[in-house]
Amino acid sequence: MPLIRLFVNMSDDPEQEYFSEGISEDIITSLSRLPDLFVIARNSTFMYKGKSVNVQQVSRELGVRYILEGSVRKVGDRVRVTAQLIDGRTGHHVWAERYDRKLEDIFAIQDEVTLKILKDLQVKLIEGEQARLYSRGAENIDAYLKYCQGRGNFLHLDKGRNILARQLLEEVVALDPNWEPPYSWLGWTHWVDAAYGYSDNREESAKKAAQYAQKAISINESPCTRLAELYISDHKTA
Repeated sequence: MPLIRLFVNMSDDPEQEYFSEGISEDIITSLSRLPDLFVIARNSTFMYKGKSVNVQQVSRELGVRYILEGSVRKVGDRVRVTAQLIDGRTGHHVWAERYDRKLEDIFAIQDEVTLKILKDLQVKLIEGEQARLYSRGAENIDAYLKYCQGRGNFLHLDKGRNILARQLLEEVVALDPNWEPPYSWLGWTHWVDAAYGYSDNREESAKKAAQYAQKAISINESPCTRLAELYISDHKTA
């Protein structure tokens, strides 16, 4: 039962925070698709952001056996990702890896980290789960970076940030129209407009939220997209 702690931004530019958070969330999402592997939810893992904590304490608090943590340093078109898997009961390292790659290889790095965890935790991939683990990702690195930035802005739940997030996610859709996640997050931006009263027409915002959720499902009906669609539909004018 792994807990993925935030991959810390080690770049000189604090604006790259969205990039490191994006890597953390994408690895969490990939691992969460496997029914034989229990992964702590994003909100629980991000609560430790910026804190110096004892891994054994975290293990006890959240009831997890393994903890994955790491760092990301992005300089120009190069990126360095470090990752380490720790046994929460003993505090001992199960493994540690460092990846020095071109930025365009970031998707391959995420796949390597994910598969390494699965191998060391001895999780058996039954038929069909390989496909679920490797559901279609972004084909455009610029789209992926904008997606991370858009998602990061949305999570502030601020009106101005929400507008910026929507603009960025709309650019992502234009760059990569057959990628599912940006549509889900676009739906959430419109839902927030309706729920928080940011929109002059809450009913129209709720309608757009549901439409984007349905679009995401039409591309890839994952548990995450289905949950988002059901929540949005049930809380149209929350």
